[in-house]
Amino acid sequence: MTNQTIRVVARITALPNKVEELKAVLLELIEPSRQETGAINYELLQNQYDPTDFTFVEEWTSHEALTTHLDSPHLQAGVAKLEALVTTAPDIRRYHLLA
Repeated sequence: MTNQTIRVVARITALPNKVEELKAVLLELIEPSRQETGAINYELLQNQYDPTDFTFVEEWTSHEALTTHLDSPHLQAGVAKLEALVTTAPDIRRYHLLA
């Protein structure tokens, strides 16, 4: 398949006493990211049973669009705030749709 979109699943785990602070930082990323060229889907999920567990589910038109997103000022500003709020670095994985 050519011209396949890029799917991203990014898991972020908050420190137990920083859940609301992390949620606020992550929510700030939603609208600017959805407005970016190449953004097809950009959603933030919070685990029903473990409130420290957040997951972004994203779809981008191309690797270039994703790279532009990763370098965007709003994302870089959000990433800069993460260190004091998370247990480990985000687990970011890229996928292609198979079926």
